Amino acid sequence: MSIMRAAYASRFDADDPLAALTVGERPEPTRPDPDWVMVEVRTSSLNHHDLWSLRGVGLAADRLPMILGCDAAGVDPDGNEVVVFPVVPDPADPRGLSLLSEHHPGTLAERVAVPRANLVPKPAGMSFVEAACLPTAWLTAYRMLTTRGRVAEGESVLVQGAGGGVATAAVVLAVALGKRVYATSRDPGKRERIAALGATAVAPGARLPERVDVVIETVGAATFDHSLKSAAPGARIVVSGATAGHEPTVNLRRVFAMQLEILGTTMGTATELAELLDLCVTREVRPVVDSVHGFSEVTGAFARLYSGEVFGKVVLDHTS
Repeated sequence: MSIMRAAYASRFDADDPLAALTVGERPEPTRPDPDWVMVEVRTSSLNHHDLWSLRGVGLAADRLPMILGCDAAGVDPDGNEVVVFPVVPDPADPRGLSLLSEHHPGTLAERVAVPRANLVPKPAGMSFVEAACLPTAWLTAYRMLTTRGRVAEGESVLVQGAGGGVATAAVVLAVALGKRVYATSRDPGKRERIAALGATAVAPGARLPERVDVVIETVGAATFDHSLKSAAPGARIVVSGATAGHEPTVNLRRVFAMQLEILGTTMGTATELAELLDLCVTREVRPVVDSVHGFSEVTGAFARLYSGEVFGKVVLDHTS
């Protein structure tokens, strides 16, 4: 049995998730089906999903130890440079799917096993570091704007809580799609960086110059009332996270009077990931990278993500 280095959840710690992180040797993943292939991971990126796993949310104790990570770019058995689509069909899961690191070993390792259909060609002009940012946060943002938010039908977008991976991606993509973009952040420094990306940066709860057609909501209870008040008639409020509370108070009179749509979404499809990669190439869009860490510095990379100070994606370079 081949052994590889990996970062994995060895236990759960709801109060201090970093204490549940272990970096060490693990067996190479097995291929549960002949159609699965092994990918040599060149780069990966971290998500809050990894921190939730370390807390024991969405990951059962009987699956420990579990290699973490959803995002990766690497090389397939035929030598092709690929981006890994991290969603696996899973009839046993209520969602009908699972993400890598939930039921199957994740990407924070030297190698990862995935269905061959989950391999998306990496554009030649895109670096491995950039490609590793896209499969979770950027794909989620792309689907929120396009498939769910139908941004083509509107001209203006509000992104709540920019700074994190999904929200920052939504700002960049909405600007690339030619929309008027407003984005909130509590941090004045982050608001400056948001403005540099082409959005109008505002403080949380601030009155906007106009009501918007699409709201990108990843914060939850702390911002949801502002999202409702900022929505134009017929607007779509698209929700993919709730980092600051999952049970907001919702003014239903505003929902029906303004004919608002509140839409949930998770991740995206392999086809949407290919579309996102094409958009990044044709519009010369590149992911916002907070920092790049060698795999030997994975503990520090997790600490960076956990600090809440990130702006963009935290990436691991598995070649160093």
